[in-house]
Amino acid sequence: MTELLQQCINGLALGAIYALIALGYTMVYGVLRFINFAHSDVFMVGAFAGYYLARFVPAASVPGGILVLLGAMALCALLGVLIEKFAYRPLRGRSTLTVLITAIGVSLLLQNVGQRVFGANPKSFPALFPLRYYQLDNGLVISSAQIMVFVVTLLLLFALRHIVLHTRIGTAMRALSFNPTAASLVGVNNDRVISFTFALGSALAAAGGILYASNYPSIDPLMGTLPGLKAFVAAVLGGIGNIAGAAVGGIVLGLVETAVVALGGSTYRDAVAFGVLILILLLRPNGLLGKRQAEKV
Repeated sequence: MTELLQQCINGLALGAIYALIALGYTMVYGVLRFINFAHSDVFMVGAFAGYYLARFVPAASVPGGILVLLGAMALCALLGVLIEKFAYRPLRGRSTLTVLITAIGVSLLLQNVGQRVFGANPKSFPALFPLRYYQLDNGLVISSAQIMVFVVTLLLLFALRHIVLHTRIGTAMRALSFNPTAASLVGVNNDRVISFTFALGSALAAAGGILYASNYPSIDPLMGTLPGLKAFVAAVLGGIGNIAGAAVGGIVLGLVETAVVALGGSTYRDAVAFGVLILILLLRPNGLLGKRQAEKV
């Protein structure tokens, strides 16, 4: 039982990171109905932004770590806006396949520019927050890095929910996702709302990159590929386009992966993750919290 509970803690921490990345996928899909495959590399840029910003703050301090986190989120929000403006906006109204190929191209561009600028060799990520281990009842152990993952994820989820449901820009986002033409007719600036959506999603990816690097402190320009794909699986699992679904999907996937490792199948953890994607597409294509939508012919 102790081993099971310990693996649940580890799985929840990993799943919370997947949830942050998955939120970016699901927000862009909810508004524009396409998958931004460059999102995983924004996650990578966020980790490297934290790596370089950490040089200007006190090591292993909570205020310094928060400043690095906010700085990386701001830089990646700007990157998300630039990607949308120069790569996706000119293709608005084109076929989904055209935008999909462009997204893959932007992803490869970020990876190769990252190798050129940051170097191809892995780098050791600095400790942004004080690392401590706390002994719980029944021999359970939780690290301060895992606690930080839970706290930051919950705060960002509540902030995102407030923005989407209780602000003017959130109302505009929901109107745009429902009917872009009608939204523009009632005064919504579609370009501004879409840019804000990319900025918000990219900021969440940066937060995920910082938290991931804090728990697994080795970063490289290709680090976003696998976590990004798994976060996409989480978004589909929970119901792509559904914010709560992305969070639930990330947690479920993190728990499943950790359970596989605990059972001695660490070699198959990636295969299980993508097996979950195949099963959900076969058995429940709309995801756990997604709703079936009728399409007019």
